[in-house]
Amino acid sequence: MHRHVYKDTKLSLKAGPRRALVRGLIDSLILYERIETTHTRAKAIVPQFERLVTKAKKGDLHNARAVMSEVISPVAGEKLLKELAKGFADRNGGYTRIIKTGNRRGDNAPMAVVELVLPDNFEVKTDEKPAAAENKAEPAKAEKKAATKAGAKA
Repeated sequence: MHRHVYKDTKLSLKAGPRRALVRGLIDSLILYERIETTHTRAKAIVPQFERLVTKAKKGDLHNARAVMSEVISPVAGEKLLKELAKGFADRNGGYTRIIKTGNRRGDNAPMAVVELVLPDNFEVKTDEKPAAAENKAEPAKAEKKAATKAGAKA
């Protein structure tokens, strides 16, 4: 069979599992902003991720729906559309970086880290609770546990 025009790597998988693997890796890259995978898989996901970022930067309804249909997790899609697209606003491509990290111990597969190239002053907002609110809740839980133990002993 001729090799012309076949631009995607097959990754020794059939089409369905390959698409699921790539979508999962792209989701992880969006959510964690840095993932470690084999070098071949890293090279396979970068072009698709770059196309998604370009669509997310346009920001219109059509491209937003296209991005949401490509990612698995809605949380990842929202993060890409609302937060990461702003970080990539000044860049025209080159949104990721692949760094080789050596070979995997078990099967000697070449490994690489894929990370997002964001500006130094860019910080992604997270919806975590403030530390003060967590500390206030912990003494109440401790008091409840102590009361339950005391009630059980009596």
